[in-house]
Amino acid sequence: MRGTFRKARQAAPAVLFFDEIDSFTPTRGGRTSDSHAIERVISEIQLEMDGLEAFHNVLVIAATNRPDIIDPALLRPGRFDRMVEIGMPDQEARLEILKIHTAKRPLAEDVDLAAISKRTDGRSGADLANVTNEAAMLAIREYVLAGRPQEDDEIAKYRIESKHFEEALKKVKPSKKEGYGKFAEFA
Repeated sequence: MRGTFRKARQAAPAVLFFDEIDSFTPTRGGRTSDSHAIERVISEIQLEMDGLEAFHNVLVIAATNRPDIIDPALLRPGRFDRMVEIGMPDQEARLEILKIHTAKRPLAEDVDLAAISKRTDGRSGADLANVTNEAAMLAIREYVLAGRPQEDDEIAKYRIESKHFEEALKKVKPSKKEGYGKFAEFA
């Protein structure tokens, strides 16, 4: 941790981003076998953020789906000051996410991304990426199992169809119904 903060100071202006911060900063005092290691990590983060060494032009951002289990000492003013909740994408955002994940994929004319986006309420961007990947895998599997020619020009003609998305939507369940992610920021 110390080295990470040192490198950020040297490279300033810099942004440090900790994804899934709850995994290494849970509330202290829990009964886990690695509680001493967790306490040292939390103490080191606090020391680096509060420390005597100048901490200018470095922005520390962390993401979590579980802000309720982060050690409260890290959430005090001067450390992670702000929490911003990022909700699930609305229909318009889901359509844009689907467009991004299908931009370089061969889609059949029967694929209606707007209709798919309307049917995917409660799904995160990652869920939509998984749906898109699953639809592509289903199309590939169908092509191979049908014994079609393996020449590049024949493969290039094959498309991901609406039926592949239908099946993918059945297979890939939403990962979470409420709350998509929370981000904490220290400036």
